Amino acid sequence: MNTQTPKKYKVLIWILSILLPLAVAILFSVRIPNAPRLGFLPPIYATINGFTAVLLVMAVRAAKQGKRALHERLIKVCISFSVLFLILYILYHITSDSTPYGGEGFIRYIYYFILITHIFLSVITIPFVLVSYVRGLTMQIERHRKLARIAFPLWLYVAVTGVVVYWMIAPYY
Repeated sequence: MNTQTPKKYKVLIWILSILLPLAVAILFSVRIPNAPRLGFLPPIYATINGFTAVLLVMAVRAAKQGKRALHERLIKVCISFSVLFLILYILYHITSDSTPYGGEGFIRYIYYFILITHIFLSVITIPFVLVSYVRGLTMQIERHRKLARIAFPLWLYVAVTGVVVYWMIAPYY
């Protein structure tokens, strides 16, 4: 059995792991003039994050129960949701100004801690998820399991904290 990730996947994973965060960072400074404000998007992409978290837990449960086909389908949905989240997130931020957090006192520190760890780990999670996914697809099951033990909690944290960040900033939209 082949225990190496095909080179074409490695290259694609590196490109996506670098370009996605870079594109989001650059697009944060881009505003489409006279574009309609898409203020309805944050609760939608927060909900997508919530569904992703639930489906990730279901996917891990399916894997532990030996239901590989269900596990694979759920992970594909989670990846699709993450892509949809990213698209909606970018659309919102290129049509709307960022909303400053208005909380005061200790809760402000909590908000920024959650936000910063969410952003940092969302970047870190990309290669873990992609490599783990490719290892599963290429039937490198043991290597997939090893990496998924890292990728899963990272991805789950990012999905859950995405919802928490939305709940905390929603009153200030």
